[in-house]
Amino acid sequence: MTPPQFDVIVFGATSFVGEILCRYMLQEFGSAPAPGARKLSWAIAGRSRSKLDKLRAALGKDATDLAMIVADAADEAALAAMCRQTRVVVSTVGPYALYGEPLIKVCSELGTDYCDLTGEPQWMRRMINRYSGAAEKNGARIVHCCGFDSIPSDIGVWYLQQQAIKHYGEPCVKVKMRVKAMRGAASGGTVASMINIVKEAAHDPQLRRELSNPYSLCPANTPAAITKARQTHIKNALFDIDFAAWSAPFVMQAINVRVVLRSNALMGQSNSGHPTVPGFCYDEAMLVGKGFAGRAKAWSVTAGLTAFVAGVALPPIRWGLEKFMLPAPGEGPSPAAQAGGFYDLRFVGRTSDGRQLWVKVTGDRDPGYGSTGKMLGEAAACLALDIGKDSLAGGFWTPATAMGDLLLKRLETHAGLKFVLLEN
Repeated sequence: MTPPQFDVIVFGATSFVGEILCRYMLQEFGSAPAPGARKLSWAIAGRSRSKLDKLRAALGKDATDLAMIVADAADEAALAAMCRQTRVVVSTVGPYALYGEPLIKVCSELGTDYCDLTGEPQWMRRMINRYSGAAEKNGARIVHCCGFDSIPSDIGVWYLQQQAIKHYGEPCVKVKMRVKAMRGAASGGTVASMINIVKEAAHDPQLRRELSNPYSLCPANTPAAITKARQTHIKNALFDIDFAAWSAPFVMQAINVRVVLRSNALMGQSNSGHPTVPGFCYDEAMLVGKGFAGRAKAWSVTAGLTAFVAGVALPPIRWGLEKFMLPAPGEGPSPAAQAGGFYDLRFVGRTSDGRQLWVKVTGDRDPGYGSTGKMLGEAAACLALDIGKDSLAGGFWTPATAMGDLLLKRLETHAGLKFVLLEN
């Protein structure tokens, strides 16, 4: 077979996050492999040639030679022609539940590797159920959630478990993540995906039950020896004893918890370096302060999230929110806001005999956009260049089980993330 022309194709390059990703790829790899630069060949793709031309012009003179491919998300023939030209497709075309399935189907059938930044668990479950057989047969490595949801959580837990084995000789059976500090803003694409999930659930009782199951993304053939422990889903304000502070629900916990639990279930099948942990428990929340002020803020955040979900479920209120309050698709934080963003996540793990381990994960940009663009670019590069077809079988993997330490090193070296073991 003729080797692919490109290592990575960015599909949906003209989207809000797609443009951020392309700027990062251009900064890191140029428009073509050059002496002294990191070696990776890549191209941009989307449904509109005029928009691709506009993007290439906006990227500046360094992007003059950047290859362009026209393909519509609903055109399987065009998607297949695109996929045959690359090792990895990285997709930013969301909401994925509306536009993402044809590309997953084509990649699975052709054996083309794929990654994205979805946070839509109901869509991921459908894709796993429909295409895991084809992906395994044809060698396509499909890796969802390669942005802020859920790389910091997934690789953060992976790193903590590696440290627990190194220091204690065993992984932790319980881990929790708390957002200590974060500055960032939502884009229209993220809001559209969240609204679509709520809309689907409002009309589907079975989906509502699925969304209440933290193991919904875990493989059905998980060995019986792996106990599915009762997980803690933080819905209200709580005082966190470990941090001596009040906590509130974290909006990303729904997807992050599912990805981390899937990683734990798949560990025994990957080359990740630590085993599956029976009865493993994981939860997330955000710290909001101490004392009376912290308690008041925790309940305020809880009430706000509850009201938002309830409002989005009602068509008249949803229409008003979308028209007058929420950002539209294609809108998001300015470059200055992205550069001024950051996040500081803290993980606490406990072994079966009660020993603790603390880890800090930080990022140097707006979490959902500036940092996500860098994480997504490094995940695509890692999958294309570092993970040989003979070292990881085809199938639906998570960032931790597919890339583990290789991705962590890329994130620390190039993407502004830091993973630090703290003193207990």
